[in-house]
Amino acid sequence: MVVPPSPEEEDERRTPREREALIEERVRHTDRVKGLLRARGVAEFDPRRRDRRKQLETLRTGDGRPLPLRLKAEILRALERLERLPRQVAEVEAERDRILRARAAEAEPRAPGPLLTRLTGVGQELAAVLALEGLFRSFGHRRQVAAYAGLVPTPWKSGRIDHEQGVSKAGNPRLRRTMIELAWQWLRHQPGSALSRWFHGRAGRERGRIRKIAIVAVARKLVVAPWRYVTQGVVPEGAVLKGA
Repeated sequence: MVVPPSPEEEDERRTPREREALIEERVRHTDRVKGLLRARGVAEFDPRRRDRRKQLETLRTGDGRPLPLRLKAEILRALERLERLPRQVAEVEAERDRILRARAAEAEPRAPGPLLTRLTGVGQELAAVLALEGLFRSFGHRRQVAAYAGLVPTPWKSGRIDHEQGVSKAGNPRLRRTMIELAWQWLRHQPGSALSRWFHGRAGRERGRIRKIAIVAVARKLVVAPWRYVTQGVVPEGAVLKGA
């Protein structure tokens, strides 16, 4: 059953989505500047450095000539756009934190955002996406939670053949990407948890496809664990809380 968010909830979801778009824009401009310079034989320039403009003045092409004037002007305009992005990202992150604080201060004794940030390895951005993209709605059981994130298996039956075709990817794509990211963070920051031990027991020293399948399985289990944590108060087995 479709449960659409309220207009207010949909508006709040714009904040993490805008941050995602700004980060993608920063990566795109950075890669573009590097690509323009590499085409001229310059590989050591980093647009993210504070002295980028000073460094730009000293650059020489691969054959020892100064940068062409129009290329240099194009790069300077790209740097101007890059220099605006950190301020905009900071503004969006401040708004994100304000939303989480407001939810915690309202009549929500178990507001998802603040509760999730208590888990080691879960930062403000991950908590905001989980709270605003997934846990804003009610679910009847764990399979509904995993299905909303597009992390449930897709069955395929034909005659005597009965097998699964991998995850459905039919749910919320932002939530699904966030859960995959959180799964890798979880292995790093919660090595003693039951989920991390399960992953290492299944994947072991394997690489490639086996490891990818195992991390998706961890993501599916992880999307259920925070739901149980914020709705029932059940801390994921073996998980460490900040300050504990």
